[in-house]
Amino acid sequence: MRVLVVEDFEVLAAAIGSGLRREGMAVDVVLDGTEALAHLALTRYDVVVLDRDLPGVHGDEVCRQIVAAGAQSRVLMLTAASTIRERVDGLGLGADDYLPKPFDFAELVARVRALGRRSAPALPPTLEDGDLTLDPGHRVAFRAGRRLDLSPKEFAVLECLLASGARVVSAAALLDRAWDEAADPFTTPVKTPIRRLRAKLGDPPVIHTVREGGYRIGEA
Repeated sequence: MRVLVVEDFEVLAAAIGSGLRREGMAVDVVLDGTEALAHLALTRYDVVVLDRDLPGVHGDEVCRQIVAAGAQSRVLMLTAASTIRERVDGLGLGADDYLPKPFDFAELVARVRALGRRSAPALPPTLEDGDLTLDPGHRVAFRAGRRLDLSPKEFAVLECLLASGARVVSAAALLDRAWDEAADPFTTPVKTPIRRLRAKLGDPPVIHTVREGGYRIGEA
């Protein structure tokens, strides 16, 4: 899941970003509405965690532009405002969900995951290939009944590959979906989790390299 966090309180923004990354999400963080719109023009995000009271371009206007552009991004609006009228106003702008501050981080994660499922094409509750099973909702994966001990990044890569079926997924596509903007596209960060996944999945091999193409689950 690719998430954009837009929050002008830098300490809170960093905390949300770090916490969502620990949950296996690729997260970019910006501190004002102008930067948010610049990022949204270049990257497709599944979810935008959007503070309403932003410097530069106000959060309300950011939300309006996301909706006007017909973007698939789902918006979770954050604000210190707590009255029902203010919440209704926020949803009326086109936000998909609303979370008043202060909030419990576990609730934030649950809401982001729920919105992420709505932004993506419907997938079955579990992704399977042969004896390999992955449950995105519960964040667990098994092979031949054995639970796999996967890092968040390894889980994200495996989920991308399984969700693509037998289609080839390029390294660039994996980089776009499972890494945030801090990743260096001129290095080869994809190779490391692929190598570790192959070791953890064991034999017979499940992930296959397609020359000058990328990776896929299963043989051609």
